[in-house]
Amino acid sequence: MSIKIKILKEVEKRPLSLRQLKEKLGNDRRVAGEVGALMSQGRLIKREGVLYLAAAPARKATRAARPAPIDPKNPPVGSLACTVVKLGRTFGFAQRQDGQGDIFLPGRSMRGAMPGDEVLIKLFDHPRVPGTQEGEVLAVTAPKEEFVGTVRRSEQGRLVFVPDACPTLEMPLKKSALAGAKEGDKAVARVIRGENHGAHQAAIALHFGSADQASQCVKALLYAQGVEETFPPEVRQEAAALKGAKVEPDQARGRMDLRALPIFTIDSASTKDIDDAISVTENANGFELGVHIADVSHYVQPGTALDKEALRRATSVYYADRVAPMLPKELSNGICSLNPGENRLAFSCLMLLDKTGKIQEYRFAKTLIHSRVKGVYSELNALYEGSEDEALRAKYAPVASQLPALKKLYDLRVAARRARGGLEIESGESQLTLNEAGVCVDVQPHERGLTEAIIEECMLLANQCAANLARTRHLPFVYRIHEKPDAEHKERLFNVLKACGIEPAFAGETPTPRELSAILDSVRGQPLERAVHTGVLRGMEKAKYAPEPKGHFGLALADYAHFTSPIRRYPDLAIHRILSAWLEGESPELLAKLYEDFAAQVSVQASQQEVKAQKVERGAEDCYKAEYMRGHLGEVFEGVISGVTAHGLYVELPNTVEGLVHASHLCQGQPVLVEGVRFADPLTGASWSMGDTMKVQVVKADVALGKVDFIPAP
Repeated sequence: MSIKIKILKEVEKRPLSLRQLKEKLGNDRRVAGEVGALMSQGRLIKREGVLYLAAAPARKATRAARPAPIDPKNPPVGSLACTVVKLGRTFGFAQRQDGQGDIFLPGRSMRGAMPGDEVLIKLFDHPRVPGTQEGEVLAVTAPKEEFVGTVRRSEQGRLVFVPDACPTLEMPLKKSALAGAKEGDKAVARVIRGENHGAHQAAIALHFGSADQASQCVKALLYAQGVEETFPPEVRQEAAALKGAKVEPDQARGRMDLRALPIFTIDSASTKDIDDAISVTENANGFELGVHIADVSHYVQPGTALDKEALRRATSVYYADRVAPMLPKELSNGICSLNPGENRLAFSCLMLLDKTGKIQEYRFAKTLIHSRVKGVYSELNALYEGSEDEALRAKYAPVASQLPALKKLYDLRVAARRARGGLEIESGESQLTLNEAGVCVDVQPHERGLTEAIIEECMLLANQCAANLARTRHLPFVYRIHEKPDAEHKERLFNVLKACGIEPAFAGETPTPRELSAILDSVRGQPLERAVHTGVLRGMEKAKYAPEPKGHFGLALADYAHFTSPIRRYPDLAIHRILSAWLEGESPELLAKLYEDFAAQVSVQASQQEVKAQKVERGAEDCYKAEYMRGHLGEVFEGVISGVTAHGLYVELPNTVEGLVHASHLCQGQPVLVEGVRFADPLTGASWSMGDTMKVQVVKADVALGKVDFIPAP
């Protein structure tokens, strides 16, 4: 058997790295050479350092049965450019690319279009529901080529591919199109498209492993969103040059030397990419607060491979106990990390606050710092609670004098935030515990302690100052904005509040943050807390990045930006670069020429990548929660109704796991819904409301889709 055939057979069994192949077949040049040849022939695919068997090239002939082609540059009069966003069993939805809402697509009018396809749509003159948009697909102008899903066996006994984006669709798989995948595998498939969804077939492009393992499902999630943990060779090469780097004397020249200040960092115990540090003192006039941020812009220069890749990623993606970083570890864990006992280049925001905690002055400076202590949230929480031991007191002795002032300033800032109406929405974050095999063995609520809140407030102050400087000096910039609720969001909010028994009484047409904050506070600890907090959250716009200063509604601030995390967010790195040029005395005209287009580009890219990162993070969390609940099938728990829909009730357990009780287990007739907060059976008179407690039994946990099913407990 030739070495080439051996390689293909091994990779068909399961994806392998080149190193693993060499271990199996002998560590010689022939293996590497044949792998390279197979990749150039398109028979192997390499992603994240792992080799996969590619689907047969013949599978590319996909569009034979499509409608007559239409030139997207010269579309029919009245047609609309859209993107298909949802596919149900008998219908779909497309999002208009002009931002004017969604269009309902009856199944017969979709012409086989799939989620992610760019299409041209013609609206119906007389939609079935007046006031809505309904139409048909004229043509698919840019089909989505690959889909992530699961290989399953149909009721007829044949292998099919079920895309995650449309779990009601089963596409047949021929044996020749499996590429080594087997039943139950998470996989990526190319879709062979026909005139309608029933004619689609699939060919596996690569596969990951069992869909019952959350770790394999997360690999598929990363692939679907284009999120990578490893870096291209040219980026690795530039990063390698900074491995073990130290701050050289010439790099510190001209910087403000703050090494005499008792600066320290506070993070979780496992944090390796430390990008923020603080210093604080109290005096007769108030407080001096320093927020010192790693000067990543000194090391990541425009036009380098490092910079281009960082902009492409725009954010680090955190999931379970892993991270897909924006920057390589040589920077994020090395020279750009504010490690204790090391000289580091920083970009500092130095603030003077009065006795009430109000900002009086601020300045930004390029600095040289030397962190005294790597603080840990849990340890500092113990110090503030008075439960520390002698070892902790000794560790924090170099900065102990700052801790009372830090707590006092925080209390003042919290009072100021509440006075202006900054919203404090309970989000119900989770803490996952994975064992050595990467299996989720526990899920608990994430408890945010005092010190986490203190650091968050310090970072908020620095972010506020950065945005104020840019706005008042008319600098091109990347702001973090959160706009007022629009008409649709306001209507949704008003309806939920009324259904919860809260009669909205706002002074103006749009509620103010202070008014909403009062409502949130009024239901804390009450059964309807989750319903009201969720309703307020869904009744607001999504925060995003923008080159114009539009303020932050949720924080009730006129000025806000992201300045404090340049290791993991590109907008922070971008505004460091802009502020550095301003500090160097560049003219407003030159700054505009250099950075106006740059700021606009970063705003769009970062906002888009943030959405992708959130999809991965939330999807990964759902998969791990389902994996955990597979070990608790048949068990009974008491939870709180957290969502009400036409197809059933969502119940959240005390550990934050949420599952669905389907309407068929609750209702003998057609359920009656009241504004998404109350669910009633008109035949029996039984009803359930958001916030009610309910005993449920776990009956199913689908790891691949991240879904848990409950039934009412007997």
